[in-house]
Amino acid sequence: MSLRTVLRGGVAAVCIAATVAPAGVAAPARTDARGPLDVRVAQAKDFTRLEFHWTGRASVSTKREGQVLTLRFSRGAKPDIASLKAFPPKWLKKIESRDIGGRLEVALTLADDAEAKVGQADGTTFVNLFAAPPKVAEAAKPAEPKKVDPVPAGGIVRVRSETAGLQTRLVIDWNAPTPAAVFRRGDAIWVVFDAPARLDVSGAARSTAQYTRLEPIHGEGFAALRIVAPAKVAAQATGEGPRWTVALGPQRGAGSSGVAVERDLEAAPAGLKAELSGASRAIWVDDPAVGDRLAVVPALAPSKGVAARRAFAQLAVLPSSQGLAVEPYAGDLNFTVEGDLVRIGRPQGLALSATTARPQAEARLETPQPAGMPALIDETWGATPKGKFLERYNALQDAASDEAAQVRAPGKDAPVAARMALARFLVGSNLGYEAIGVLNNAARSRQSLMGDPEFRGLRGVARISVGRFAEAEADLSSPVLLGEASSSMWRGYAAAKAGDWATARKMFEQGTPAFEHFSPVWKARFAAADAEAAVEQGDLASAREGIATALAGAIPAEEQLKVRLIQARLFEMSGDRRRALNVFKAVATAPLDGVAAPALLNATRIQVEDGKLTPDKAAAVYDQLRYRWRGDATELKTIRTLGSLYLGQGRYREALEALRSAGQRLPDHPEARLLQADLSGAFRALFLDGMADGLQPIQALALFYDFKDLTPIGADGDLMVRNLVRRLVDVDLLDQAADLLKYQVDNRLDGAAKSQIATDLAVIYLMNRKPENALRAINETRTTVLTPALNADRRVITARAMVMLGRTDAGLEIIEQDKSREAADIRAEAAWKQRDWPAAGQMLETALGERWKTSLALGPDEEGKLLRAGVAYSLAGDEAALGRLRGRYSGLLDQARNPDALRVALAGPDGDVTSASDFTSIAADSDAFSGWVSKMKERFRTKPEAPKAPPAKKA
Repeated sequence: MSLRTVLRGGVAAVCIAATVAPAGVAAPARTDARGPLDVRVAQAKDFTRLEFHWTGRASVSTKREGQVLTLRFSRGAKPDIASLKAFPPKWLKKIESRDIGGRLEVALTLADDAEAKVGQADGTTFVNLFAAPPKVAEAAKPAEPKKVDPVPAGGIVRVRSETAGLQTRLVIDWNAPTPAAVFRRGDAIWVVFDAPARLDVSGAARSTAQYTRLEPIHGEGFAALRIVAPAKVAAQATGEGPRWTVALGPQRGAGSSGVAVERDLEAAPAGLKAELSGASRAIWVDDPAVGDRLAVVPALAPSKGVAARRAFAQLAVLPSSQGLAVEPYAGDLNFTVEGDLVRIGRPQGLALSATTARPQAEARLETPQPAGMPALIDETWGATPKGKFLERYNALQDAASDEAAQVRAPGKDAPVAARMALARFLVGSNLGYEAIGVLNNAARSRQSLMGDPEFRGLRGVARISVGRFAEAEADLSSPVLLGEASSSMWRGYAAAKAGDWATARKMFEQGTPAFEHFSPVWKARFAAADAEAAVEQGDLASAREGIATALAGAIPAEEQLKVRLIQARLFEMSGDRRRALNVFKAVATAPLDGVAAPALLNATRIQVEDGKLTPDKAAAVYDQLRYRWRGDATELKTIRTLGSLYLGQGRYREALEALRSAGQRLPDHPEARLLQADLSGAFRALFLDGMADGLQPIQALALFYDFKDLTPIGADGDLMVRNLVRRLVDVDLLDQAADLLKYQVDNRLDGAAKSQIATDLAVIYLMNRKPENALRAINETRTTVLTPALNADRRVITARAMVMLGRTDAGLEIIEQDKSREAADIRAEAAWKQRDWPAAGQMLETALGERWKTSLALGPDEEGKLLRAGVAYSLAGDEAALGRLRGRYSGLLDQARNPDALRVALAGPDGDVTSASDFTSIAADSDAFSGWVSKMKERFRTKPEAPKAPPAKKA
């Protein structure tokens, strides 16, 4: 019988001590059990055995450093090892025990020629000590086989495909056996190799009936193949020597032998383990489709995998035909490969179901009774033994249903005792929504409940628990609770959550007599909220007291972290920014987004303010954070900060989109009002203060259209539109400018302001050669309250539109009494269109006035008039007038935009032209019209003031 067979079984120790010990060698007597641990020892001819017998279960981990073997147990104890210290058995030099963080650690110092074997059997941990085998002389050692690099020369491994029937096989040839993992995730099958090669898929089909794409992926020390394949296609991996074959088809993907993932009973804290023969190491692979990381453990052939998906709280094990693949949900998972054993854990342990059922004291199941104060939560309300929750809930629910069924008609005497008891249980169990429903039902059947202090207090507490702070305030501030201490505590808490710091501090002060009657958790929450309100109001001394009170009791880790956030804010306001930053950074690493999100927000803000983080990097952090945590003031602060950063970087569209993304969440919160003010302020800065002037006009227009709902009502909004219209007119985007003004006229303005903007709209229509639209804009905005100047302007526009339509007589009749320069220009235009050349020439020359006396270059409008005057005099045969024009304006021709045309026009029909038709061609309507358009553009540039108007109607 072998030594291993003799040592298998924990009961062998007693037999060894009694029968195997040789004569003359006495085995140390076994001591009586003392406490939770009994240490026993036995010695035989060829080995010594130590056994650690625990009362209850205890796991162990081992560590060997030289000749010192250390056992660390998951429990604490003070074992009796005095006899072992005094008389250590063979192969043991020394034994020591010590307490490490409440856990027992035993250090065994082995003899120089000793070896040890640690194991567990029948719930006992044993250590066998025996003589080390003799060392083989160096010369006698067989030569170690030379390790062959699996990667071919050049670092490229080729992938080829073979298709037969309903199956496609991918063949990958290496230089030596290579660990691999094959598994499916989503729409892709992964093949991961533990070798740093580059996979060449040029020899494989680009797509087949079994897959649509092959995507090689290369990482640090590994190579992978991502195969996009339909869900009905499975993969089966086969390894033969250095070759791996992955068959894709309708067969199952499980290997011939399964890999079991189970609880690691030896791990402390809790963990998982899987026996995977030939496992190499854990490889982290980025999934480009999902954007997260997978942990993959490849293994050598033959194939073995996980038959079905295994889901746990912090991870999921994916089904595989080869190796192991894990989808992590927690960011701190660790993997250890020890031979054929793969261990999965976390620093604080995995969340796994309990290994043994622990006895639990039976809690009372009687009907929950009223607490000592109307808004106080009795800790016995929700106290239910494990596995008894549904039993108690159903009993209370049945009683409440029977009570409600007995109510024939609502009235002040309807019974509500059972429903109030159910509501107390629900409030004590943190089921706020359910409690609100039960209480509302009770109030409908008995209206006098609205005057009952306990009803108001219970419903107010339930509403606070689900975030309905305004509704809770209505209950808790009712006359029947006015000045009541317990309800004042809740009112203070609700006010703090809503950002009403002054009310919060006032209510907390009124609720002081009830503070000590709350549970430790709620006392910590109230104290923390009071401290936060004090910080926001600058009362740092009171904030310190509140923080100390909150941390004084035994509260869960999450509550402690929330208090630390307030403490960090206190450090910052006290001037200790470095300490505040350190606390924020530490809390930001917590696996609880409710506290990590505000911590990251503040840590990033401080680093930006101190110049330790660039705005670009900070914006990236905030952009991720606003999607990571939503629904409270932290989200609103994140969006406000992100919008401010974007504005400072000139990223105007992103700034407005970020600020608008908050919508109308938490509309009553002060942070929400500040965010809406930021959004309106950003829009005003862009289109009223000129920040958008650096954008191209079409970009500015697109930005305005996308966010035009932010346009303020009144003169400021109208001035925004006019500023944008001016820029559009400058670059001849007349249709877009007209659309903006038409929207103002149709939707936003009344009275004189509407007529004034419609006048500008008509001018733009004329500039765009749309006289019909110009007339419509004027006619549809007539009113009797216009100023004489505006009326005159509208008459001139109407007359010009009529002339452009060919109705010259009607146009001239409109401006018959108008002596302005604009009217004179229209009369000249009408004479030109009627071919009254003498009158046209005279009017055009008169419009130029004494412009010839200055040396400044002619403007576009003046050049057009001079050109037309010369043509008109030529066609009228008025040589004297032509000579006069030549004499006066010849000195200005060289500076003109079109000097050749002017010289021809002033030369007359006897000049270089061959026919009279040449005169009309050089003075086409477009030339004069362009000059008028230039003058109108100047009008828009020099008229930035907003129209004065009565209060405008909302769009």
